[in-house]
Parts: sequence; structure tokens; C-alpha cells
Amino acid sequence: MHSRDKIRNIAIIAHVDHGKTTLVDKLLQQSGTFRENEAVQERAMDSNDLERERGITILAKNTAINYKDFLINIVDTPGHADFGGEVERIMKMVDGVLLVVDAFEGCMPQTKFVLRKALEQNLKPIVVLNKIDRPNARPAEVVDEVLDLFIELGANDEQLEFQVVYASALQGTSSLDPEKQDDNMGALYETIVEHIPHPTESTEEPLQFLVTLMDFNEYLGRIAVGRVNRGVIRQGQSVTVMTREGGMKQARIEKLFGFQGLKRVEVEEAGAGDIIALAGIKDINIGETIADPNKPEALPVLKIDEPTLQMTFLVNNSPFAGREGKWVTSRKLRERLYNELETDVSLRVEETDSPDAFIVSGRGELHLGILIENMRREGFELQVSKPEVIIKEIDGQKMEPVERLIIDVPEESMGAVMESLGTRKAEMVNMVNNGSGQVRLEFLIPARGLIGYRTYFLTLTRGYGVMNHAFDSYGPYYGSNVGGRHQGVLVSSETGVSTLYGILSIEDRGILFLQPGTEVYEGMIVGEHTRDNDIIVNICKEKQLTNIRSAGKDDTVKMKTPRLYSLEGALEYLNDDEYCEVTPKSIRLRKKILNKNERERAEKHRKMAETNV
Repeated sequence: MHSRDKIRNIAIIAHVDHGKTTLVDKLLQQSGTFRENEAVQERAMDSNDLERERGITILAKNTAINYKDFLINIVDTPGHADFGGEVERIMKMVDGVLLVVDAFEGCMPQTKFVLRKALEQNLKPIVVLNKIDRPNARPAEVVDEVLDLFIELGANDEQLEFQVVYASALQGTSSLDPEKQDDNMGALYETIVEHIPHPTESTEEPLQFLVTLMDFNEYLGRIAVGRVNRGVIRQGQSVTVMTREGGMKQARIEKLFGFQGLKRVEVEEAGAGDIIALAGIKDINIGETIADPNKPEALPVLKIDEPTLQMTFLVNNSPFAGREGKWVTSRKLRERLYNELETDVSLRVEETDSPDAFIVSGRGELHLGILIENMRREGFELQVSKPEVIIKEIDGQKMEPVERLIIDVPEESMGAVMESLGTRKAEMVNMVNNGSGQVRLEFLIPARGLIGYRTYFLTLTRGYGVMNHAFDSYGPYYGSNVGGRHQGVLVSSETGVSTLYGILSIEDRGILFLQPGTEVYEGMIVGEHTRDNDIIVNICKEKQLTNIRSAGKDDTVKMKTPRLYSLEGALEYLNDDEYCEVTPKSIRLRKKILNKNERERAEKHRKMAETNV
């Protein structure tokens, strides 16, 4: 066990892509935590495939670095506001934060969200200006921006006296001087050791341990991760678990793990201030306190962010159901969704009247999109409905979630972007033009207005725009006509295989979503109509062959490039009467009612019901 004054617990905060994970890699490599010959993968902290592909951190993870005779515990925080539930809890485990900011881009909205949580917990900040070697880095201005942000977020005087370290994580260099770099991370290690306070809790008092993160392992079951708030915890010890509801149950600590580098190592005991993982308690949950049976005292229960978006997850019932997936039954779907609740506390799953449908609520499109993507990689086949925001009744008034949206666009696209956001009920709160041809605009916008906006925004800015948003608050309901898709769709009338002839015959009607040779079914959406109504098309049409040679040879005809959707794009595109069918190999958009006549009948009933109201 390290002595208390040699332990440093810090969380690392950064905007997506500002180099946080690379920085942790370099700190690990230079500290001698790894053996000389040990192979270390790049971006070692992002362990999940999706995190590696997208370059984002989804789940909080911890690592421990030995520097001289100090133990530095670093907890990685997700930068994306969709994973806010994780962030809030991590702040309870640490005594300081490392804020990583790109020396050119400056502060971004996600950083703001996580930083606000850190300052509220009264944590000591250190600012790392990363990518200082970029040719257009502007360190002095970015430090001023950080200071303004701290003031805006209500930092106290001590927090405003933050230490700045200038670094290039890629090169593995750092220094306290923006003009020159030392060729190692020494300046950063020393700043952490010197400025972050050591844990002050006492090991003499009765045990208290707050469960802040969950992990799951098929051999050990649930693994609770957190910080020992006071006292000492030992392997084999009998403890009392104080549940979220206020109950108590007896349990025994079977295994205790400390962290070393990226590995968990078994330890006999740990004291106040240590960050550890423990196994052996069956139904343990986030926010529960593990205490001394002789003096059981609960710590305050952790607040968990409420979901703002919900979708219906259904068993796949399309004509192609069961062809590509391994898991297709409602039993498997239910089991998988309830398993996800073991580790993800911001998720909610509700049963519906139908045994084949579940309402899943989460923190945003990315949160739910990642769950669906993980499920499809595991071999699940399912259908999901359009994401809908969760409307709340607060003091008798209808309220909906409002997001803070920050957009960086080239000056020439500014007018088009502002106009498109105006129709989605956005209200501009700030605008900064720093003279580089780029403008930064800040808006408050109902979350509904953002569903499906990203693809349209990239078209408007020809791919040059950058948009980021974070949940701001619940505001009064904005009315029914916010956001949504304005174009109709092309719906297949046949089940069969799409042909080049069939595609060419309907190309002038809109943009197609598939290549020739793709299998389609009746009611499947094959393209976007140029107008605002849906039309039925036959995409499987074969050319009628005759024995007369036609004068105009058609082997030179070229097909326009189809628009192929990613999972997120498909979810954003959906309308109320449509589903997205997701399998390990395909993503298909379809109408809820596949048959044209039945669809028309249902639409007639809906209109009649509306006029009667």
C-alpha cells in the first residue's frame, strides 16, 4: 500500500480529437510502467473496437502510472455529452483534473460540459495545451479562452490560478514554456505531483467505499470500481452493502484489484484514497456504499443523468428476417438489453404491450447508436423506430430537452446554415468571427430540431462545417413542427433483385440508396423522392427483349452514385411511419406497413381521427 501523500488521483478531460488518449499512451510509455519489450498498442485506453474506429472514448477507464515513488491514478472520461452519467460519477473519485485543449482549436462545448462538473466538485485543474507543434498553434489566445471559460463556469479563485503545461502528445514532449519543448513528459509528471492534492481521508476510521463504475466479467460476475473514501478494505473481509433504496445486506469481498498500467493486479488490501476494483458481491449497483458492518454509514447516492431520447427496439419481422443474424428472437433481444443495464446506468429499458417490442431510452443519438452498433456486431438482428425526444411535464407545463449547439463554418456558408437552423427553432446566443474566414456560431435549439440535421448540415457546408452539441436544459415545448424530414421517399413495389434497368428508369425521380443487384422487398425504402410525398416504384423491372436490335445502344449509360447510409445516418433519416432494419450485414430502411393498400388505409384512418379531434 502506498503512503497517502504519494498518491495522486486525476481525471483527464478533453474534447473529441484533442489528443487525450495519445497523451495517456505517452505518459504510460515514459513512466517505465511497461517492460522494455512489452508491446503497447497505440491508443491503449480505447479498448472497445468502436472506440478505436471512431476515436472517441465511451466508457470511463482507469490506468495507474508509477512515477519515481508516486502512484498516479488516471481516470479517462468520455468527452461526449451523451455519456454524461459516467462523467459525473468519475469526478467523485479524483482530487484533480487534467484539461487537455488543442492549442489551435481552443475550447469546445463538450469540454465545457465535463469541466463544469469538475469545477462543481471543487477539483484542482491543470491545463495541458496539446499539439503545440502545430504550425498555426495560438497558445496565448487559447489560455485566455480557457480562463474566460473558467470564469463563465463559476470557478473559484484558487481554480483560476491554474498551472499550464505545453505539450505535444504525438512527439512525447512537454514543457512549461510555450516557446521550447523538453524531449520528455517530465514537466507534466512534475506538475501533477506538485499541484494535485494527495488524498486526505483517514485509514483509521471505519470503511466506506462508493461504487462509481461497473464492469462485468463472466468468471467474476459484477466488478465494482471506485475509491476507498475512508478506512482499509481487505480481501475476504465481511462488509455491509447500503443499497440505493436505503436497504442493507451483508456480503464478502472475494477479490480485490489495484491498477498497474492498464492491467488489474490482485492486491491483499487497499486504504483510503486508493482507486480499486472488487469482485464477489452479486447484485452490487452503481451509487451504493460498501461499509464496515459495525458502523454502516452510507455516502450520498450519486445523481445519474436522465435520458433525453427514446426509441422502440423490435424483433425483426421483415421478409428477410433471420437470414443474416445469429440472434433473432425476442427472448435474446430482451436478455441483451437487460444485460446492458448492468453496466450502463443512463439507459432505461421498458417492456411494452407487445412481447416483441421494447422502449429504450438513452442520453442521445450517439448513446443509442453505439448500443445498436455493438448489438449488430454481436450477431443480433432487430428493427428500431425513429428516435424521439422525451417530453416531460414540469409544474403542469410541457417541457422538452434543449441543446447548446456550437458550429464552426466557413463565412460563405453562414447564411444558409443560419436560415436552416431558424426553421428548426434555434436561437442564436453568440457569434465569433476571428478573421480566419471561419465563423463560430452558438445556438440554443430543441433536441428535436437536431435529429437528422447533421447530414443536411454537411451538405450545406460542403463538408467544411463542424458541429458539436451538448444537453443544456429542459425548456418550454416549442410546438409540433420542429425538425423532421421534408422529402418523401421512393418505396419498392416488388420483392426481388434491383436491376440497372429498373434503377435507370426511376433515377430522375430522386436519389437512390442502393446498387444494382441488391435484394429488395415490397415496402422497403430504396431512395429519396425529389418532392415531399412518397411514391411507389418498381426497381426490379427487367428490360423487355425483342429480336429487333435497337438503334440507340444502351451499354454506355452511366448510373448516378447512390447515397449509402451509415447506421447513424439511417437513424437520423427515419420518419414516424418507418423502421430501420439492422442486421450484422445490412442496414435497410422500410415502411412500418409494407403493403401499399394497407398503408393507404391506415393513412386514411389517421387523417379521419385527426379531423374528428
